[in-house]
Formats: sequence, structure tokens, C-alpha cells
Amino acid sequence: MVDGNADDNTQQRHRRVVITGLGTITSIGLGVSAFLDGLRSGRSGVKPIGAFDTTGFAYANGCEVDDFDPAQWIHHVDPAELGRATQFSVAAAWMAVEDAGLGLAELRRARALISVGTTDAESRDLDGLTATQLDEGPGRWPAHVVRRAQAGRLSSGIVRELGLTNVEAMTLPTACAAGNYAIGSAFDAIRYGDVDFALAGGADAVCRKTFSGFYRMGTIAPEVCQPFDKDRKGILTGEGAGILLMESLDSARARGARVYAEVLGYGLNCDAHHPVAPDQDSLARCMELAHANAGVKPEEIDFISAHGTGTHANDVTEAGAIRQVFEEPPPTISIKSMIGHSMGAASALGSAACALAITEGFIPPTINHRETDPECGLDCVPNQARPAELNVVQNNALAFAGNNAVLVLGRYGEGEQP
Repeated sequence: MVDGNADDNTQQRHRRVVITGLGTITSIGLGVSAFLDGLRSGRSGVKPIGAFDTTGFAYANGCEVDDFDPAQWIHHVDPAELGRATQFSVAAAWMAVEDAGLGLAELRRARALISVGTTDAESRDLDGLTATQLDEGPGRWPAHVVRRAQAGRLSSGIVRELGLTNVEAMTLPTACAAGNYAIGSAFDAIRYGDVDFALAGGADAVCRKTFSGFYRMGTIAPEVCQPFDKDRKGILTGEGAGILLMESLDSARARGARVYAEVLGYGLNCDAHHPVAPDQDSLARCMELAHANAGVKPEEIDFISAHGTGTHANDVTEAGAIRQVFEEPPPTISIKSMIGHSMGAASALGSAACALAITEGFIPPTINHRETDPECGLDCVPNQARPAELNVVQNNALAFAGNNAVLVLGRYGEGEQP
């Protein structure tokens, strides 16, 4: 960003960014209070998949969202015009705005960024359209489903619903790291003064395509997800959305807003090492980039919210990268043990969990844990939440094709000076 004014640029580069609103849609609860309660109690969102016919699969558990009524949250756009993932995204955005105590008129006057990450976008609708094509032949697709089955709706749906005009909207398809990518983009836009507010995170809905793909790779667990456990058997596909309302610290102070956490920095890299296999050195480098960007040292990290999928390849590689960066690894947990792998929403919900952990003073547990894999060798906070005073936390995200994204959040003290 160049405007010829060095003093202005210096001030913009030092603009601090905070999280003041959370919108969470998960299989363990809708809204921030229910999500927090689920994290504290180690609730499991596992149940048999009902989104599609699972006949022919030997097992088909997942983490679907129950009791979600889009009409409760979507008021200005017909929910039928939106696919399920977009409904999640729009509803979570409303939750975040309300949680932040931000008036809609103020948001509409401001410069805003809508940044939403995803893996599948509206693949659930594409699954349905494909089935219609096979069963009924060409030309029988419902027009309204065709119109809504596009990735850009995840962000533009928020713009339409909230009636925003002075806004940039983008959907980031960097798979399972997309939530952190979206939050990182919002962090940059706010700290450099390009926007006043951002709604950033990720959303995805359970679909046949993704479940079937993981099943064919042999990475779907038959019952539950057990990250870092020696008897782990794979992932469970999940769904949901996590949207964070972010703004500058000055803005939050002027509004008298409650601050969950400060975004200290992030790191991104892509090694393109392999379509599906993670690379230890690359992930370690991404963590180092995040620490440098955030201005923290490894020993300052109080706990890590890991990608922690429950597959052998992910857990051993991620644990190895953590030990490569940290002389003494901090407690390292995976909320996927509770909510499954919610794809593009995963790291956004992980970031929301980290913000709540800082505010509420606890480390969420890794549930379904019996015995830690010696190859991982981490303190994964088994089965029960742990009270802790947290100052700096790290949220990891790994994605296919070597897309890594690591976010660092910190405590903000009310009496702190800028």
C-alpha cells in the first residue's frame, strides 16, 4: 500500500486487529454459547449421516448439524435461494455481527471485507443435480438450484443478506486451510487500513462427493475420530461455519466492544509436495513464518489447536513438525475429535475455539482418547478440558496440495495501552 505519506503508512502498519464477534454453527451447538459449552464439556457431534443415502458403505458416521433453521437467521434473502453451505455462512455472519454488538447501519456505512473459505462450496447441490441428471435425463435440473450452486455465493450471500454496498467479497477455495486463509486476508486488510470491519472464516456442508472420496482412500473412521491416539482410524466428515467479526483495536475501544482476542499474525505457504500427503518441513516452516509475523517465540505459545485429523499421515507429520519447531511442545489438541472435519470451516472454528479458550481460561480436550501414539508424543489434553491462563495460542491448518496456514492469537487486556 503506497500513498506517499510515510507517517500514515507507519501508523497503518501498526494498526492492531481484534476479534469482537463470533458466529459458530457446529454439530455440537449453534451459536457461541452452545459451542463454548460443547468445547468445555467435550461434547461429541457424531451420528449416522443422514444427508444422503449411505447404502453400500460399510460404515457412515459423520458430524452433521442438527436443528438448523435458516429462517431463524436469514431474513432478507429467501433461504431457498441459498445452498446449505451458504445458509451456514450467512447465518454465522449474522451471529457474529450480533455477538459483536455492531449495529447494521454502522456496518453498512463502513468499508468492509467479506472473506469466506471453503473446500466444497455447494457440492451438496452439485451432488443432487448429478443425481437428477442420471435419474431424469438432461434438461430437468431445477433452475433455482443451478443458480445457487456456485462458490461465490458463500461470500456474496452475506453481502446480499446484510445489505452491504461499500464492500469487497471473496471466497477462498484453499480446502481445509481456507478458514485461516480468509482470516489472514482480513487481518491484513484491517491492519493496513483498507477496511474498517471484516467478516471472515469458512463454511462447508456434508456432501456425498467428499465423504466418498475420503472413504475410497481408506481414511474414514468407522465410529469416532481419535486424533493422536495410537488406535486412530481416520477422519469423520463434518459441516458448519465459523465467521469472525474483526476490526481495529481503536474501533473496538471507540465502540466499547468486548474483545475476545487479538490477531497477532499468521503464516502461509504451499509446498505442492503431494496431492494429499503433508510435508513436515513445510509445515514447520509455516509455523516459523507465523511466529515471525506475530512477533512471538515458540516458547510463548500456551497451546496449539492442531489440524489433528485422526489419520496416521496427518497426525505423525504434524506432531513431527511441532517437535521440530518447539523444544518443548505445548499442549496440543484437536477439536475435530468433537466436531469432525468440517473442511473449509475447520480452521475458522478452530480459531473461534482459540479465542474462546483465551477469554474463558481453558484448553478444550481431545476426546475419544485412550492412549497417545508414541510417534506423536504430545500432551493432547485427553477427554477433559483443562483450566489454563492463556496469553498466546496457535491454530494450525493443513490442506491438500501442501497449502498450510497457521494463525496466532493473543490475549488482550482491558487496561493495556496501545
